[in-house]
Amino acid sequence: MTIHIGVAGWSIPSLIANSFPSEGTHLERYGQRFSCVEINSSFYRPHRRTTYKRWAGSVPKSFRFSLKLPRVITHDRRLVDCEMLIEKFAEETSGLGHKRGPILVQLAPSFIYPRDAAERFLEILKSSIAGPIVLEPRHASWFSPEVNHMLERQQVSRVAADPAKLISAASPGGWRNLAYFRFHGSPEIYKSNYGSDAITAQVATVTQLVRKGIDVWTIYDNTTFGAATRNALDLAETLTRTTL
Repeated sequence: MTIHIGVAGWSIPSLIANSFPSEGTHLERYGQRFSCVEINSSFYRPHRRTTYKRWAGSVPKSFRFSLKLPRVITHDRRLVDCEMLIEKFAEETSGLGHKRGPILVQLAPSFIYPRDAAERFLEILKSSIAGPIVLEPRHASWFSPEVNHMLERQQVSRVAADPAKLISAASPGGWRNLAYFRFHGSPEIYKSNYGSDAITAQVATVTQLVRKGIDVWTIYDNTTFGAATRNALDLAETLTRTTL
């Protein structure tokens, strides 16, 4: 079991720059304080395999990268007829080697559960990319016992998101061996800071899950004003003071 705490991106806000080593690239400095990062830029544009390989060489051996699946797959193709795109993504990201972590499949808020097409897509994705898959659906049709059983069968974890439009979206679902939290900022998405009460609540949640032998990822995505990095540090520092 492992605990991964990080940010969606590895920029270091100037106000807390002294919390990181002073030497090295932003990623090298970031990697000395955090155990993971979520790459969101892969959602918008491809990166070369050599770029991923360089990133992997910039961080410690135990560090892991999660990657957001390209929007052309999730939003444009809506999981259909995208085998070639998946293969291309798999080849590019193989540059991370063993440091490639979960693949994040974030769906459009308007994307209604397509039933069999969803399971076929997950089977193709799993056959192309080894490792965990986490799904962040945002339409109510995905939050049903039928879909949850499908995700369990496919060993795919459903993201716990904040803020959540549905109560069930706030808790992990699907495959229960991995819990993946994405904190987008609440009440103002991407902007709001999480206060001490929210950090304390997440410490309790992480502690409970880890005691059950579940791998936990907590990613802060409230990056607009730099709150994410401070919140991730707060969570990591609080957890080090907590007996798991």
